[in-house]
Amino acid sequence: MLLQVAGLARSTFFYHQARLAGPDPRAELKAAITDVFARSHARYGHRRVHHALVRAGWQVAKKTVLRLMRQLGLVCRVRRRRRYVSYQGDLGRTAPNLLERNFTAEAPNQKWVTDVTEFRVGEDKLYLSPIMDLFDRQIIAYSIGASPNLTLTTSSLQTALGALGPNEAPLVHSDQGFQYQHPSWRRLLADAGATQSMSRKGNCHDNAVIENFFGHLKEEAFHHTHYPTTTALEQALHDYIHWYNTDRISTKLKGLSPVQHRAQAPAA
Repeated sequence: MLLQVAGLARSTFFYHQARLAGPDPRAELKAAITDVFARSHARYGHRRVHHALVRAGWQVAKKTVLRLMRQLGLVCRVRRRRRYVSYQGDLGRTAPNLLERNFTAEAPNQKWVTDVTEFRVGEDKLYLSPIMDLFDRQIIAYSIGASPNLTLTTSSLQTALGALGPNEAPLVHSDQGFQYQHPSWRRLLADAGATQSMSRKGNCHDNAVIENFFGHLKEEAFHHTHYPTTTALEQALHDYIHWYNTDRISTKLKGLSPVQHRAQAPAA
């Protein structure tokens, strides 16, 4: 009677009843999706999960991955913006915006971008100063400290400059923070033959790639995790940057990590 009221054939009802009682044809794929998501520390959305599956030999559509992730309750963390602003007025000499939002490079050590970001752990603060190579978005050097001072920024720059090969003289882009206006920063660049570039005042989009990195870092390794001390956070930052460089899938690098992309590039 119920089937007649619903307008559903008996054969159709019993077919679907048997199908639901049978084994899940997507069980293996779901397990693979769950494994990729877990290994990413819940940091991958469906696009990066799809890249990882394709590299593992799966033939599956992105929409299928998205649908199954929703069924499994696998939700990537949502990003929120929190910026550290280092601009303190014109304290030294500023440089023109030579990068002009051209965030691509044909070879390593042609264009670098840098900035400082702030973390709070209770009443304490921690600061990160990375140098990113725009060729593959790899963090080639970084420093961590309790103060956003000149030592923090110059130490990461010295490390990056120390790894340059013969005839390599990158364009180094930053905002107009006081650290980058200081004579010590400009002297390091000049001694290495590098060229200085700065964002326009108050325009974070001129340095969007490093801002994007900070956004991913804080959402994937900071905002959703409790750190009892800055020492614990510092170790987490070391771990994240290593994972970001060597393992984290980049959709802009066709599913490779920065290190993998550089290893496969003819210029590497």
